[in-house]
Amino acid sequence: MKVLVINCGSSSLKYQLIDSETEQVLAKGLCERIGIEGSCIVHTPGDGDKIKKEVPMADHTAAVSHVIAALTDKEHGVISDLKEIDAVGHRIVHGGEKFASSVVIDDKVMEAIEECNELAPLHNPANLIGIRSCQELMPGVPMVGVFDTAFHQTMPARAYLYGIPYEYYEKYKVRRYGFHGTSHDFVSKRAGEIEGKGRDNMKIIVCHLGNGASVSAVDHGKCIDTSMGLTPLEGLIMGTRSGDMDPAIVNYIAEKENISAAEVTNILNKKSGVLGLSGISSDFRDLSEEAEKGNERAKITLETYAYRVAKYIGSYTAAMGGVDMICFTAGIGENNAYVRKLVMGYLGFLGVSIDEENNKMRGEEVLISTTDSSVKVMVIPTNEELAIARETVRLV
Repeated sequence: MKVLVINCGSSSLKYQLIDSETEQVLAKGLCERIGIEGSCIVHTPGDGDKIKKEVPMADHTAAVSHVIAALTDKEHGVISDLKEIDAVGHRIVHGGEKFASSVVIDDKVMEAIEECNELAPLHNPANLIGIRSCQELMPGVPMVGVFDTAFHQTMPARAYLYGIPYEYYEKYKVRRYGFHGTSHDFVSKRAGEIEGKGRDNMKIIVCHLGNGASVSAVDHGKCIDTSMGLTPLEGLIMGTRSGDMDPAIVNYIAEKENISAAEVTNILNKKSGVLGLSGISSDFRDLSEEAEKGNERAKITLETYAYRVAKYIGSYTAAMGGVDMICFTAGIGENNAYVRKLVMGYLGFLGVSIDEENNKMRGEEVLISTTDSSVKVMVIPTNEELAIARETVRLV
């Protein structure tokens, strides 16, 4: 089967066309600035060079049509006809409590996704637009929804409930949901394969460290806790998100700055995290360079970031009564040796010992703990698009 994987943002659309039999990426690309002046598509066929083309994209339907045109282009395309696409897998950010697994999309599913819009107002509406656009341009082709929140639906109530009046959970479903589920699922599954005994027989902690970041505790194949909450704002310090903090800070800053709670929330989402702490950048490469030059604020920012990751690892080890493997993944987890070293520096109590040479590796699957380390620590590159394609094939 040839599966088209679609990931729609509010003004962007990422895509990959995957051959499910070989799991080879036939083509991939990105549509940017949808509905904005200067929109363009960047298309990469197979292992070929990137092709950038500025084209008007008034909406996501136009973007999908440009994706199809790029895939079927006589010179740079990888399929001769749209009929070669057997199914489409859509990344959907929030499924609330309605979806504990991936589903084939029909009208009832669309309605249920729409009911979750208020839980992810920046993402779910865009996901729905992407689905409708594909349905319009590819009638009859089966569509599958893969939810960021689904993998975390196995959390017990003690992990997902907040210490607030229970009526808010009953009325508004205010609870921890967690995100990056597709990545946590993929990486924990791969960890089990590497060990040769399957994740159903392991206790695994996955650290998905990118511009958005989260940690999960996967106990014998099931997620029992994760760091993100009702929204992606909770948990670790991130690129521009604050992560965990005293909720009273919102009102305190609002009063001091004479701004609304909504404006403070915007600051916590877009102007905080390592960007806000460092005053330099949300890009960890910039922070690492500045720290190496002796910039004290950059150094403290990275140390604060790593400290939070280590705290979650410690708490999840307690929650599971031990841990067999700790996995680093995503942009920072896979590529930033300095951050990994800082985090592992806190884990001596677990008997973790770092392999300095292996830890220098970037973007590769590698064991970064020593062979005599009591707990294995690995870098496992994530592949959310492949995970979505696999789910799509499984259901279709």
